[in-house]
Amino acid sequence: QIWMLRILKTQSIPALARQAACSFATVNHTIEQEKDPELVPGGVHDTSAPTITDIKRMFTDHNYRVDFPQGLSNEEKRKLKRFDIFRYDPQDPNDKPHFVSYYIDMDQCGPMYLDVLIKIKDEIDPTLSFRRSCREGICGSCSMNLDGRHDLACIRHVPREPKGPSKIYPLAFMQVMKDLVSDMTFFYSQYKTIDPWLKRKNPKPEGTKEYFQSQEDRAKIDGLYECVLCNCCSTVCPSYWWHNDTYLGSAILQQAYRWVIDSRDEYTEERLERYGGDFKLQECYNLGLCSRNCPKLLDPRAAIQDLKHMYEEYLDRRTMKSNTIAFQLKDSSYCAFVKKKK
Repeated sequence: QIWMLRILKTQSIPALARQAACSFATVNHTIEQEKDPELVPGGVHDTSAPTITDIKRMFTDHNYRVDFPQGLSNEEKRKLKRFDIFRYDPQDPNDKPHFVSYYIDMDQCGPMYLDVLIKIKDEIDPTLSFRRSCREGICGSCSMNLDGRHDLACIRHVPREPKGPSKIYPLAFMQVMKDLVSDMTFFYSQYKTIDPWLKRKNPKPEGTKEYFQSQEDRAKIDGLYECVLCNCCSTVCPSYWWHNDTYLGSAILQQAYRWVIDSRDEYTEERLERYGGDFKLQECYNLGLCSRNCPKLLDPRAAIQDLKHMYEEYLDRRTMKSNTIAFQLKDSSYCAFVKKKK
């Protein structure tokens, strides 16, 4: 909406309407023709250009804000903390994305954002939907956008100073199931593709119950196993926004690295082959937004860089091995030719 407002400031409404009319009519007509080749303008599907009123409605029908009826006066509202919460139900055809404002007395509420959401649902508006479980930052259920930053609502403090309202959104670039509940189905399916379990080629020695490893090898997975799969890091990554069909994202690749460096796993090269080839490991451009937004203070950026280096070393070994085999074959063929000639 920001860039559209800039256009409105620099161009007159009639000129903007003419440009929008041409683009909207062309795009709509093309899309509908792909659905029905015999479709003509003015038929069942209306492909007429939008009016100035339609263009203005782009700004008024979406992301608007309403106060929830709490029976408060303006004077009472000024003394309370305001929370603007994203509300949207995709199952309701008449509902559109908007914000609902709730006024909370922080002296009568817990200090975390999750405390505020629970208070609103229990005492003010039971229709509000969000996920929660542990309330200790170990399950990752309550991940959402809190005042512009992805975080876990159960461990993020509400700012006490009354400077403006706090805004709560679902995770960015995720399908919304309802209100603050994001659809994590695709994310979990991506997690499944890395085979997040120990894979062995040699069976466990008879009489042993565990796969032993040294303290040094065990220390390598510190800072990796603590990930709670909240998806706060992946959803701030531009590469994941653009290529989430082929790029796994920082959360999944960090977990992939955790299994690659585990000394008990025996499928290291097979994992590297998949991560570097099928899942486009090179799509990570080292921006570091993932590490900046991790609520568990982990460093996915560093893990992905180490994984990329391991993949490059694996490619070098594979190339050297292929060259060696090719030389051996060539040498054996030459020896056989000389022997036959003699």
